[in-house]
Amino acid sequence: MTTHTDFSPDASAQLLEVFKALANPVRLQVLQWLRDPERHFPVEKAIADPDEVGVCVSHIQAKTGLAQSTVSAYMASLERAGLVRSTRIGKWTRYRRDEGRIAQLVDMLGRSL
Repeated sequence: MTTHTDFSPDASAQLLEVFKALANPVRLQVLQWLRDPERHFPVEKAIADPDEVGVCVSHIQAKTGLAQSTVSAYMASLERAGLVRSTRIGKWTRYRRDEGRIAQLVDMLGRSL
């Protein structure tokens, strides 16, 4: 017997938002880098623990080599998809993965395909 899970239009829209965000190779790479921020970003330049509050957008921008406005738009897309969370510290925005939300999305995807 096959089990089919129908999702609400809202759940389907959430998954589509995730797929759109991950369809861009740079956004996907940034999400992978944020999985282990101490390995991929300069800890000595950090003013706060990257695991606790995230990585400064300026460090993400430097690593990607893209314009700050492009990186900010990319991070906003990842945040709308529920893949990262942002924290403001002074004038800087820091990003970290939302591991709980990512686990929920993986579970939802596993049940839908």
